[in-house]
Amino acid sequence: MATDSAAIMETATRDDDLYTKDGTVDICGRRATRASTGLWKAAGFVLVNQALVSVTYYGIYNNLVRYLTNVLHQSNATAASNVNLWTGTSSITALIGGFISDSYLGRYWTTTLFLFVYLLGMILLTLSAALPSLKPPSCDTGVDCQPASPAQTGVFFFAVYLGALASGAYQPCNSSLGADQFDEENPDELPKMTAYFNWFYQSMTVGALLASTLVLYTQENVSWSFGFGICTIAMGLAVVVFLIGTPLYRNHGPGGNPLVRVFQVLVATVRKMGLKNPNDASLLYEVADDKPSIKGSRKIQHTTNLQFLDKAAIILPSDLEEVNPWRLCTVSQVEEVKCIIRMLPILLSSIVYSIVYSQMATLFLEQGGTMDTHLGRYKIPPGSLSVFENLSILVCTPTYEWFLVPLLRRFTKHPKGLTDLQRIGTGLVVIMLSMVVAALVEIRRLGVARDHGQLDSPAAVLPMSVFWLVPQYFLVGASEVFTFIGLIEFFYDQSPDGMRALGSSFQLTALACGNYSSSLVVTIVNGVTGRRGHTSWIADNLNRAHFDYFYWMLAVVTGIDLVFFMVCAYFYKYIKTVSFSNE
Repeated sequence: MATDSAAIMETATRDDDLYTKDGTVDICGRRATRASTGLWKAAGFVLVNQALVSVTYYGIYNNLVRYLTNVLHQSNATAASNVNLWTGTSSITALIGGFISDSYLGRYWTTTLFLFVYLLGMILLTLSAALPSLKPPSCDTGVDCQPASPAQTGVFFFAVYLGALASGAYQPCNSSLGADQFDEENPDELPKMTAYFNWFYQSMTVGALLASTLVLYTQENVSWSFGFGICTIAMGLAVVVFLIGTPLYRNHGPGGNPLVRVFQVLVATVRKMGLKNPNDASLLYEVADDKPSIKGSRKIQHTTNLQFLDKAAIILPSDLEEVNPWRLCTVSQVEEVKCIIRMLPILLSSIVYSIVYSQMATLFLEQGGTMDTHLGRYKIPPGSLSVFENLSILVCTPTYEWFLVPLLRRFTKHPKGLTDLQRIGTGLVVIMLSMVVAALVEIRRLGVARDHGQLDSPAAVLPMSVFWLVPQYFLVGASEVFTFIGLIEFFYDQSPDGMRALGSSFQLTALACGNYSSSLVVTIVNGVTGRRGHTSWIADNLNRAHFDYFYWMLAVVTGIDLVFFMVCAYFYKYIKTVSFSNE
């Protein structure tokens, strides 16, 4: 008997070494082996795929307003509104992809589906730019230009919104799938997951940089159809690269509709609201150790906050006759709901960051439009300054990964150097500094306009180099390395296994809310400060406006948001799961 027990224990140990402990499976549904699946050999395909998709996305985003005005002959106001709607849609649809992934298809198949939808949208977009019948006649003068017909407009917007749907829905599934390639229950693989999120954002930045240079140049100097054609080719390559990695991927299957599970907990809680929680949490309902509470997901350990929700797991004699999930929920199911509630304040605080971040694509550009854009003999479009944001990310990401993390690890004793929440908070400080720098640069710009008698000449170019704006772009990029990457990792790490794609969509949801809210904030500030004959802070004449006041306001709001975030972070309870090998 002793020999048999030893043999069983030896076999179990070999299995633990052979297979992953986080419940992942291979493409055939078999338990994922550590040697033949996952790690960088699989995540590499996800990273290359993300870089190629980013070329496509930013190839549309960077110049969409110019296509709408110069090709479809829309007004500036209409084009700007359409770009804001498209950008918001391409972020908010992340919730759709996350829901489909967690409920029905899983991360791999949802990513595959929307990659093909994205490719279809790009083919249609390229055709709409290439075929004369799908666009109005060109117009050199800008006067009495023939507007696009409803059919031409319809084809174009169908194509770009197909891309917006696919872009948003694909993003959280792809980022989560890449993180799934590292077993959280393995101490050797866990640090590599943190590095993965850094390189994931780095791959996005590489794609954005290529779009801001190669694609933008082609669109402006060759043709729109060739520019969009490059994006279509990049999208086709993204599909091929992703599919090649299929045998190597570790996958989490769908766990069922997470919204149903949430409502089951809420309903069961209300039904048992009059009951008293047991003093011993082990008396709450959980399924047997050898069975998962939620299909394909690890069990979640009980936490002591939000205890009113624990009532959903209180066992009554009538519950055991026939378990009704609308009357009795497992501890893991209750903890799922707690996880979502705990993450909501972090989500809300990140919206303020997104509002400030969105100024880079609007007010920063307007500032640059009044300044000297020459670099020697060459004239640089103000929009090209976003390259400095990309370069900042490309420099700061490896600096953080290779130098800051090892240094911080010595002091904090944390394997990541900083916790996810500390990293996010650091980014809030950096972007607040970017607003301070932007305000100081704007004060100097207004001083130059005043000293040269150009306050009432908004169209005149000021004798001040546009490169004065580089520090604020650089600081925004540096803040992304802390906050955006921190948010991506935080929402993935703190989401239950069965809701990880949906949880990963929260970062894009915050970005979408920031885009929508930014337009609202600008409208309100413009209206309030422009009353009673006063010049608005955001007036059309930038030399009479006061962008500096607006930037100071954003810095103060970010400071208040930072205090709110720190309070939320202090009381936050991290999720604790039980590995499959321990069940």
